[in-house]
Amino acid sequence: MLEKIWHFMLFRFTRARKTVEKIADLLGPHFTEDMLLLLLDGMSLMFLVSRRYRKNIEGFEGSYVFRSVNGSFAVSAMFRNGKMKVRRGAVDGPNITVNFKDPHALMNFLFSPKPDVLGAMLNQDVVLDGNLNYLYKFAYMANHVRLKGPELLEA
Repeated sequence: MLEKIWHFMLFRFTRARKTVEKIADLLGPHFTEDMLLLLLDGMSLMFLVSRRYRKNIEGFEGSYVFRSVNGSFAVSAMFRNGKMKVRRGAVDGPNITVNFKDPHALMNFLFSPKPDVLGAMLNQDVVLDGNLNYLYKFAYMANHVRLKGPELLEA
């Protein structure tokens, strides 16, 4: 009985992972860049409309570059004066650069219920250049929007 349950769970996990990989293959790097921009623009909008969410960046200054190792996409996020700005391309002198091995790695990172930064680094899906604390802060803010979105808009 336990063996059947184990095989069922393993099959579901493998099928879900393969589905994400197929989507990334079909849609390519432009889609993954657009998904990243959508996430960043959503965060930027939440900073504008939610006082509770904006507290995450009060007094925080930093810049991030998210890009693929092969150079097919690059997106930057800058935090200054309690605001977040997003743009295509890489900014000069970021606090951290997050290099994704391929679109699959970015999709897995974005759609994971609990992004495992350390696991992604160990699997070499993500290569970091800069201060790791900035990435943890970003992961917290991104998940905070996803998990607590409606609550952030209250009072």
